[in-house]
Amino acid sequence: MYAILDIETTGGKYNEEGITEIAIHKFDGHQVVDTFISLINPERRIQPFVVNLTGIDNTMLRNAPKFYEVAKRIVEITNDCIVVAHNANFDYRILRTEFRRLGFDFERQTLCTVELSKKLIPGLPSYSLGKLCRSLGIPVSDRHRANGDTIATTKLFQLLLDKDLQKTILKKMVRDIPRNQLDSKLLRILEELPSITGIYYMHKADGEIIYIGKSKNIKKRINQHFTSATHKSKKIQLLVTAVTYEATGSELVALLKESEEIKKNKPIFNRAQRRTIFTQALYSFTDVNGYLNLKLDKADGRNNAITTFSNKQSGKSFLFRAIENYELCQKLTGLYPTHNHCFNYTIDQCNGACVNDETPESYNARVQKLIDYNSFKNKSMVIIDKGRSYDERCAILIENGIFKGIAYFNLNFQINTLEILQSLITPMQNNRDVQHIIKAYLRKNRKPKIIHF
Repeated sequence: MYAILDIETTGGKYNEEGITEIAIHKFDGHQVVDTFISLINPERRIQPFVVNLTGIDNTMLRNAPKFYEVAKRIVEITNDCIVVAHNANFDYRILRTEFRRLGFDFERQTLCTVELSKKLIPGLPSYSLGKLCRSLGIPVSDRHRANGDTIATTKLFQLLLDKDLQKTILKKMVRDIPRNQLDSKLLRILEELPSITGIYYMHKADGEIIYIGKSKNIKKRINQHFTSATHKSKKIQLLVTAVTYEATGSELVALLKESEEIKKNKPIFNRAQRRTIFTQALYSFTDVNGYLNLKLDKADGRNNAITTFSNKQSGKSFLFRAIENYELCQKLTGLYPTHNHCFNYTIDQCNGACVNDETPESYNARVQKLIDYNSFKNKSMVIIDKGRSYDERCAILIENGIFKGIAYFNLNFQINTLEILQSLITPMQNNRDVQHIIKAYLRKNRKPKIIHF
């Protein structure tokens, strides 16, 4: 759990500043679950330059609560949380100073979104909150007011969680959970999980990830892990002390992230999934008569594979549908081995390419349509899919047939150039498994939203 906050102060000498406004959003990594916002009477004058910057003056604070009146609420909302702020050293120092004046030692773990941004999004000209949010398409309102800046920092932090491919933030959070929470029963872990689409991470007490999975219903899937009597499930039940998750909204993004996270983190209970996830591929070749033939064969890494399949049966099913949809020949797709015509020719459902009745040009045009539709070799496109909320969408970027990564964007934010989209993209690895996942997903979803460029 995170307490994302922003503080406005009076300005003045170091360690003599007073708080004029505070906003805290308690964030579970996916949504804000509690909020505290308040003006505060600092019992001292505000510096003129601060008044000009924030718009908060002494008159506004005359009847505001003093810090000791809100201190208990601040302790409660930040309890068992990691404090997150943009330039966290400043906000945390100010908070500790105020509590010290009350004789209370306020201690929390902290994360700084400035430092995280420099690490996860290097090379930007400025890391001030306003300029950083503008460059990333994060809307900001009420700049230099506590709640406006806290809302922007929360959205920035969520984007940084997406870009944290090594999961160092998640691991730190699990490691810093108080010990009494780690001893809770599996039922308690289950109660805290949502029924959403995404990927999940099972952790040991030291934060190490022992299993990664994906599901369209995370709560239901974890319940299956916790109630299963298989040897692997029993080991997981014994070791697991926490389950974290990442909402994706899109099933395709969940599949892609699961594949990459398993290869990167190598959890001890994901050994089978570290290997390649497909065994069969569809290839094309031109025979001596000039006809394009299709052939289902073992996937061996050849670059000219049209698409791939998890097993031979799914490949055959695909070819049977292709024969019907594209009016192809059973013989030239490898499904009816014969030296003569195919069976469909005898019932007038084949145009006769198998016996040279149809011209190669006519037949090959239909085969090429199938190839073009199912292969994105050398294609550049964006697949648009569901986001994590009703006003969000995700984008899967492919350039020249190479998968580049994913991005989430608000529907109110106009992405009208490729450069803007590229700045939002969280880069991911391109490999044969990724190609298989995307092609298989597009095959199953009849009307995906695709933008070609």
